[in-house]
Amino acid sequence: MSDDADSLIEESINLELNIGDLYLLFYNLFPGDQEIWGRLTLEEKDHASILQVSKEYFKLADVFPTELFHSSLENLKHMNSELLGLMEQYKKTPPSREDAFNTALRLENSAGELEFQRFMDEETNSTAYNTFKKLNKFNKKHTALIRSYMDRHGIPLDPING
Repeated sequence: MSDDADSLIEESINLELNIGDLYLLFYNLFPGDQEIWGRLTLEEKDHASILQVSKEYFKLADVFPTELFHSSLENLKHMNSELLGLMEQYKKTPPSREDAFNTALRLENSAGELEFQRFMDEETNSTAYNTFKKLNKFNKKHTALIRSYMDRHGIPLDPING
């Protein structure tokens, strides 16, 4: 596996971990919504674990599903930097409940998350790729989960999230 692929994977793992950390912050900030934030936190951490385990597996085979990484390394670094800044901001000045959910929707519609989900939904005949995808079979699409929760609990959708 090339150094570029390794860097992309590492930055993607960091993205999943950072999103999970943000959701954990929301878990602590919004006790009434701990069920959804806890679930999302665990699933994002699970995504990171899947990428880490898969990285090691595919490194041995000298192949990695590059379809996961349509984003550039710079884009992933930028997203991670923005996430870290957002978490620092929210630690100082917590967001409203509505802003937290709308932030989550924006993140789930971001390039890295959409690429991960798109890859997980693709059909393939590759045993290696199918093994990777089976590891993630229990994770639901987060965008639908968040929107459904917002609808059920009367949390307004920011127009930017359409």
